Amino acid sequence: MVKEIVHDMFFLQIKSQDADETDFQTATDLLDTLKANSEHCVGMAANMIGVSKRIIAFNDNGIYTVMFNPEIIKCSGIYEAEEGCLSLSGTRKTKRFKIIKVKYQNAQLQPRLKTYTDFTAQIIQHEIDHCSGIII
Repeated sequence: MVKEIVHDMFFLQIKSQDADETDFQTATDLLDTLKANSEHCVGMAANMIGVSKRIIAFNDNGIYTVMFNPEIIKCSGIYEAEEGCLSLSGTRKTKRFKIIKVKYQNAQLQPRLKTYTDFTAQIIQHEIDHCSGIII
């Protein structure tokens, strides 16, 4: 189900709790909401739809992906980026890494480890920041 986007800065700054099997509906809602906003959005975190759980969804070059409990375990190639966010107005400068290795659980809660680069890596970093209560 498509959910409304949260703009409450206090709520967005709260660190999200780990997700588990009781959060599958949240993941579905997050994907539905991301797809409904695909014209101007490439990634979302669960707190953006009002659920303080460590779940992110993103568009990886046309493939929609959901991660439960993502964690960046390695990164390299720092650069400055300018990003926007559905929860915020305007754009802001931030530091990102060109290459990241992410440990996460897939939609069946199976552990995964994958390396991402370039824009997809940037999207994932932005959404993991949301899970940590970090607002660009």
